[in-house]
Amino acid sequence: MAKKKKAAKRPAAKKSAKKAAKKTVKKSAPKKAAKKVAKKPAPKKAAKKVAKKKSARKPNAAFMRPLSPSSALAAVVGSNPLPRTEVVKKLWVYIKANNLQDKVNRRMINADDKLRTIFGGKSQVSMFDLAKLLSNHLS
Repeated sequence: MAKKKKAAKRPAAKKSAKKAAKKTVKKSAPKKAAKKVAKKPAPKKAAKKVAKKKSARKPNAAFMRPLSPSSALAAVVGSNPLPRTEVVKKLWVYIKANNLQDKVNRRMINADDKLRTIFGGKSQVSMFDLAKLLSNHLS
């Protein structure tokens, strides 16, 4: 049995020498492969951009349905039925025309007499609360 162990040790030494020789060959190969890999991704990125441009966003039908405003809201945006998006746009036109944005904190909207009824009696509301407050006045 001792002879078999010695015989096993000798081929292992030869294998390690072969592996060391292969490693030196492999070290130069990845450099060439890295150059080739750097050239390939550019066309793939261009293809992804084209795919993104083809998909168009469609508006939700619920936002485009005309809703009739309440009498308080009709004083600001008009009495004709309008989609929710148009009501918000017209409200912003009214706010900017009457300089109702707070001078210091532009996110806050100061209410005049017409808007105070829409805002539920509050004298100042955040612009992020507009959609929530408008939902009470649209049907």
